[in-house]
Amino acid sequence: MSNKVLVTYATKHGSTAEIAEKISAVLAEQGLAVDVVPVKQVQDLGAYTAVILGSAVYMGRWRGEAADFLKENEAALAARDVWLFSSGPTDHGDVAELMDGWTFPESLKPDAERIKPHEMVIFHGELDLDELGFFEKLIIKNIKVPTGDFRDWEAITGWAAEVAETLQAPVS
Repeated sequence: MSNKVLVTYATKHGSTAEIAEKISAVLAEQGLAVDVVPVKQVQDLGAYTAVILGSAVYMGRWRGEAADFLKENEAALAARDVWLFSSGPTDHGDVAELMDGWTFPESLKPDAERIKPHEMVIFHGELDLDELGFFEKLIIKNIKVPTGDFRDWEAITGWAAEVAETLQAPVS
């Protein structure tokens, strides 16, 4: 196993992919070898000592391909340093308050607990009406979800820098 980091993600309209790209860029700037790949394209975890897995969140759920990846690769992930991130809430304010304390999909918590990630975080997301289909727009209108780009790039960058610091710390 080489000393390489995989940043992998599931996205619907590209916002989570952009977060993954930013995380990857920060890790690379810190001197880490990084691959950033959609979960559907990950073939083998053997080349990686660490994995950062993220997903867009819709109605409290991760994208199916991210949830499947987490479950199908549980043993391999448990043998590596892992961080999990979600992107979703579209509004200003504290993410924990916006999500009423929600931090991770309930259905995936047992899997995550067995993997023992360093951290599970949630970032603000983006909701661009131009990217949505007719039915998605109808739902958004009916439940009055705020639209726009609410991603906090400073928070994302800071978190990625903390991950890099952890990965570069001497093993004791």
